[in-house]
Amino acid sequence: MSYDDRNERYRGGSLLQSVGWMLAGGIAVTALSVGLGGWQLGDRLLASVQNLFNQAQPAPKVDVQSVVIQQMKDVSELTTAVFTMQAVVPTSQDATLNGFVLGTTKLLYIAYGEVKAGVDLQRLTVANVQVTENGLQIQLPPPQLLDRKIDVNRSSVYDYNRGTFGLGPDAAPTLQVLAQQEALQKIVETACADGVLEKANDRAKLVVTQLLTTTSYKNVVVTTQPPAPGSCPIAAPVGK
Repeated sequence: MSYDDRNERYRGGSLLQSVGWMLAGGIAVTALSVGLGGWQLGDRLLASVQNLFNQAQPAPKVDVQSVVIQQMKDVSELTTAVFTMQAVVPTSQDATLNGFVLGTTKLLYIAYGEVKAGVDLQRLTVANVQVTENGLQIQLPPPQLLDRKIDVNRSSVYDYNRGTFGLGPDAAPTLQVLAQQEALQKIVETACADGVLEKANDRAKLVVTQLLTTTSYKNVVVTTQPPAPGSCPIAAPVGK
């Protein structure tokens, strides 16, 4: 093979190699351009999706009536009046034989009792709450006795006597329970006669009004209801 032939073949190989590198470079540049274009397209797509979810949403709605009712119910029973009293209650029991009294046991009990009155805010409903442009109107449930009890720690048996020769029955526990029951009934009746429910109603109105005026409502109107019939027992006058 002559020098010219070898030189010609070398030039041909160099030309092919150059074309190959140019093609490879073109492909690389094209791939890079496609990659950059795809990255920019993906970035724009992500931005579009984010803008879609970042659009202004409707303002949340709040059921003011339900919120007020729940806040009031969280207070549960609102005690606004407490009546305390000491009662002295005598009780007795006879021991008999064929209708003849053999002896009498007497027990004198000193009781300390307490009666609580107020309103049960758990009974509030939507019908009791009215929200207006000017403020808030609430009608409280009727007042009621929330608790009544004898303070057994302060109360005690003052005297216990089974009579002459001790012939009266040994009935201390029975007489003490009876005395506590009668004392509690007497204390409740006295509290009702003293107007404990009416006082509880007036104070509940004041307390709830003060509670709601601390909110954003400028005008707060609280109304009450009269006690339900029979909700507070009152002793019948003597002679009736």
